[in-house]
Amino acid sequence: MSSAKAFTSAMRDWAEVFMSHSMREWRRYVKSTELSMPQFATLMHLYHKGGCGISDISSHLDVTTAAASQQVDRLVQLKLLERAEDPHDRRAKQVTLSPKGRTLIEKGVEVRNQWIDQLATKLTPEQRQNVITAVEQLTDAARKLDTEA
Repeated sequence: MSSAKAFTSAMRDWAEVFMSHSMREWRRYVKSTELSMPQFATLMHLYHKGGCGISDISSHLDVTTAAASQQVDRLVQLKLLERAEDPHDRRAKQVTLSPKGRTLIEKGVEVRNQWIDQLATKLTPEQRQNVITAVEQLTDAARKLDTEA
């Protein structure tokens, strides 16, 4: 097998294992919060993006503005989101994570990544260093692809 094919095969295998673990732990955590996946997707969107308007949430979730607005209302009632006047358009509202919402997401990320901590114990110090070097190289290459796109 050529080195390019071996690389692709190894990366696909790793991506499959990584995503399987990550998504399983994420689903388990989301279920424990009694929130829906779309509600969690809204919280994650705001966690990564910061504040945004209802139309942005609607677009992100691929739902109507009315559906996004209802979802935001529910998350505001649960004190996971906060609404404020948009500084650029007083008619519009900005939605942001509340401290409670941020804590909920950060705990979910921590829970989702715990298996990586366990994985590290299965490698020798030398293997861990090799992985660190390889992942740093992959991250740099991926960022270069992103900037070229």
